[in-house]
Amino acid sequence: MSDDIRPIILVVDDTPDNLKVMSGLLKDLYRVKIANGGEKALAIAVSETQPDLILLDIMMPDMDGHEVCRRLKSDERTRDIPVIFLTAKSEVEDEEIGLSLGAVDYITKPISPPIVMARVAAHLKLKAGADFLRDKAAYLEAEVGRRTREITAIQDVTILAMASLAETRDSDTGNHIRRTQHYIHALADKLRNHPRFSHYLDDSRIDILFKSAPLHDIGKVGIPDRILLKPGRFEPHEFEIMKTHTTLGRDAIEHAERSLGMPVEFLACAKEIAYAHQEKWDGSGYPLGLSGDDIPISARLMAVADVYDALISRRVYKDGMPHEKAVAIIAEGAGSHFDPDIAAAFIEIQDQFQAIARRFADSDGDMERKKEYLQQAGGQTA
Repeated sequence: MSDDIRPIILVVDDTPDNLKVMSGLLKDLYRVKIANGGEKALAIAVSETQPDLILLDIMMPDMDGHEVCRRLKSDERTRDIPVIFLTAKSEVEDEEIGLSLGAVDYITKPISPPIVMARVAAHLKLKAGADFLRDKAAYLEAEVGRRTREITAIQDVTILAMASLAETRDSDTGNHIRRTQHYIHALADKLRNHPRFSHYLDDSRIDILFKSAPLHDIGKVGIPDRILLKPGRFEPHEFEIMKTHTTLGRDAIEHAERSLGMPVEFLACAKEIAYAHQEKWDGSGYPLGLSGDDIPISARLMAVADVYDALISRRVYKDGMPHEKAVAIIAEGAGSHFDPDIAAAFIEIQDQFQAIARRFADSDGDMERKKEYLQQAGGQTA
């Protein structure tokens, strides 16, 4: 057998004669390393060529075998190396102590060479099996992580593609999607310890809100251009049609859920947001006229995020409103349009909203492309 692949046995004993005997016994089948004390043994155990098994004496000066074993088993780098105590301490209590420290076996001196060789071989086979299973588990864990990241990335791109489809037909841009995502994340993070919301807003839920937010206006895909692209005030019958985008969005997401054949948490959240983000705290919103806590928390968060962005954003037919004025409007709507606690949180972190708006600001090129689209679609750009 080549020296390159033979298992490494570390023999730890303070007596030179014992080290010589064990080296002579093992050298034909194994690579042998020796240590005449605990500190040296621990240094070899964490070296680049780690031992595959350790034969460890107990009665040594400075650091006894029990302490060496304790340290080996407490170190992540060495805890999986099997330790066999090889000692003159032959009482049952001594063996119990050794095994309780994590040793895989206990051999008393004077040794029987065939017994030592048989037990070393057996424990090396067990270690090889354990290493294989550990490596396989690590590989599978890494592969699951990679596939999960891949699926998540595909999922995120699909969401943004669907949301962008809706945005290309509206007077907003793709940056509206990003802004509302970050607005809702900031609001949720601010409110995570609030007594009214702490039961709902944990890390997982906040991630789901961030993922779901882009689909809030997906139903606008189903609104005719003559209404969706109209720059002025809607006629009553036009507004009634416009209001259906909430129901259209919910229905589209429900259809996706049915196609999947199983519930998906972020789609359930997206459905809440799409359907209820136009509801108002006082019950004067649509489509159901829900009020107060009957409105899903996700939709109440989106209501603030969406209105703020609508107020401060440029459109092809209007300039954006100053941040301070938008904040004043939301503050005035607390308790009527908006959940008062969410509005209060928004006011406290308004600087974060302003920073997000600047980070994802619409460019002049975005506006020109939007004007061109509206002209091609027959919309007015005045």
